[in-house]
Amino acid sequence: MGATILSDLGTEILIPVCALIGIGFALVQWVIVSKVTVSTDSKSSSSSGADGKNGYSESLIEEEEGINDYSVVHKCAEIQNAISEGATSFLFTEYQYVGVFMVGFAILIFLFLGSVEGFSTKNQACTYDSSKMCKPALATAIFSTISFLLGAVTSVVSGFLGMKIATYANARTTLEARKGVGKAFIVAFRSGAVMGFLLAANGLLVLYIAINLFKLYYGDDWEGLFEAITGYGLGGSSMALFGRVGGGIYTKAADVGADLVGKVERNIPEDDPRNPAVIADNVGDNVGDIAGMGSDLFGSYAESSCAALVVASISSFGVNHEFTAMLYPLLISSVGIVVCLLTTLFATDFFEVKAVKEIEPALKKQLVISTVLMTIGIALVSWIALPSTFTIFNFGIQKEVQSWQLFLCVGVGLWAGLIIGFVTEYYTSNAYSPVQDVADSCRTGAATNVIFGLALGYKSVIIPIFAIAISIFVSFSFAAMYGIAVAALGMLSTIATGLAIDAYGPISDNAGGIAEMAGMSHRIRERTDALDAAGNTTAAIGKGFAIGSAALVSLALFGAFVSRAGISTVDVLTPKVFIGLLVGAMLPYWFSAMTMKSVGSAALKMVEEVRRQFNTIPGLMEGTAKPDYANCVKISTDASIKEMIPPGALVMLTPLIVGILFGVETLSGVLAGSLVSGVQIAISASNTGGAWDNAKKYIEAGASEHAKTLGPKGSDAHKAAVIGDTVGDPLKDTSGPSLNILIKLMAVESLVFAPFFATHGGLLFKIF
Repeated sequence: MGATILSDLGTEILIPVCALIGIGFALVQWVIVSKVTVSTDSKSSSSSGADGKNGYSESLIEEEEGINDYSVVHKCAEIQNAISEGATSFLFTEYQYVGVFMVGFAILIFLFLGSVEGFSTKNQACTYDSSKMCKPALATAIFSTISFLLGAVTSVVSGFLGMKIATYANARTTLEARKGVGKAFIVAFRSGAVMGFLLAANGLLVLYIAINLFKLYYGDDWEGLFEAITGYGLGGSSMALFGRVGGGIYTKAADVGADLVGKVERNIPEDDPRNPAVIADNVGDNVGDIAGMGSDLFGSYAESSCAALVVASISSFGVNHEFTAMLYPLLISSVGIVVCLLTTLFATDFFEVKAVKEIEPALKKQLVISTVLMTIGIALVSWIALPSTFTIFNFGIQKEVQSWQLFLCVGVGLWAGLIIGFVTEYYTSNAYSPVQDVADSCRTGAATNVIFGLALGYKSVIIPIFAIAISIFVSFSFAAMYGIAVAALGMLSTIATGLAIDAYGPISDNAGGIAEMAGMSHRIRERTDALDAAGNTTAAIGKGFAIGSAALVSLALFGAFVSRAGISTVDVLTPKVFIGLLVGAMLPYWFSAMTMKSVGSAALKMVEEVRRQFNTIPGLMEGTAKPDYANCVKISTDASIKEMIPPGALVMLTPLIVGILFGVETLSGVLAGSLVSGVQIAISASNTGGAWDNAKKYIEAGASEHAKTLGPKGSDAHKAAVIGDTVGDPLKDTSGPSLNILIKLMAVESLVFAPFFATHGGLLFKIF
């Protein structure tokens, strides 16, 4: 044991300062993006000052062909407003339903946890050290409820802010594409960075403030304090579940409907303004891939932080009240913000993208640079914030750990994330053979395309699972469950960069849609397509990170749950545990079936509506009449709100039902089973869908001799690719990404309710 180099006062200053730096940097990026004017006023559009770097202050109305077309800017502004209004309307509707759930579940947390000691206000013996007195269970109930609401609100705000900046930036990216692909890339990436830094900084700041405020009541009872803080992760993930599922159903219902009728039946381009579902499709990109994904990664961050803090609170850090060492997880996230800030400058200021082929390498460099810099950052934090030797709680005993071992735990998680990212890129980018093979299989129809795509997805699971397994083995060997929790934090430490890259994709996708709807030239559309193709791959990488971190977070939470519930060993050979394993392994399949059928049902209504409009509105195909966009937006909104409730209920109610009726041992089996099967399905579903999407884009772009033999748009191979992409849409944007929330959410919910389950659970086994 020993003192840390960084004082407690230094920690108190460093964490909020880093968070405020992140918020400040996000605002600077937003100001730069806002200098791109979406206006029909020639003065405001062309007199934005002297030429600046990356061209954001150059005249907007200078088309490469030398045409000053103000009507194009006006159309872009109109389309942007329609997308923004649709996305805002959907999110407000969704949040009304989610708000009712949030209040109801908060009451449930208070009642269940308060009843553990019969709502007593007397201090009780501590769970892990009965010689000491801790705050009453009623206090845990009250503060867990508050932290749940804090996490839920932060998650909702994170998703909403992301959606707002994305809908603000999409038309600006389109307009900048007229001056070159590099200019458009910078706007899309800066906009993604706004979301990334706001989310990372807000999540850190709210958690830090909550800990300090709770400490005013709890004082020296750090065991109770950090047990109450776990509600923050539960709140974040429960909102993320509804955001991911609801947004995913919305976007894919619109996308499938638009593709099947527009591209396959009517043979019109993607995002053609004649397609009635086109606005709903573009709205969906923002509510699913931006708002849903933002809430998802915030949930991962909150849960990994909470898991690490809970385990640390009953280790030497908490027992000896070492504040700086206790907040080691938050210090990692703080340094991560500074590292991501420096990394972002490489894409926006130090180097400039000048050609299409430079887009994907520029995004990949972001991952590599942030990982290398973060390794140095972790080493520095481990050196100044940890005593040279300390103990970590490990299932009833205190395990002695060295500070360098904890550095390796975080580092292995960080580098495992990079490996998962690059493997995901290999299997989903059309620059490599796996996706090109899928595209080639389209020559013989949709059936072979589906077969090749499924095989690719299953194969893509192998290396990520080995990476996760090695991370678990190394981190557990060094620092038990605390090591696994900080490994997950290591994977998420560069969350600001990961989110910037991830959000860049939907912004670019929207930019291409706006270019098509505004009737801009083929050359502009080629540029936005190139941005979008790179964005598809980076979105898949983001999902890889989310799934990998979810596996580590879930295991850490599982360990904390087992300790808190007083289970000494989890023996899979006992019937109680084994039946839980079987049911838990089944849950991801049940959940996927529900979400995919929901997309199918919603898409069916969308297809019927789009067909109806094409058949009944005179002049729609000729372009002389306008489609009824609003009706398609309404269909997607109604369907997604209705269909998101059953999958959400399945995930939220399972731990409660199992814990109350069957007890903590069966629940531990359910958590283990869902973790093992959920990770596999999530990775394969996301990568299969990503590969099908980019196989379609590979044929459409016709950039190589091989691609030209398969195209052009409208060819039989292209139609087969569109069908594959349509099948893959719910896999990669609804079921796959939602599964990582399922495994995390059930684990954190079980941890929050562990005192209640341990005291009152297992009713059926008590009766029989």
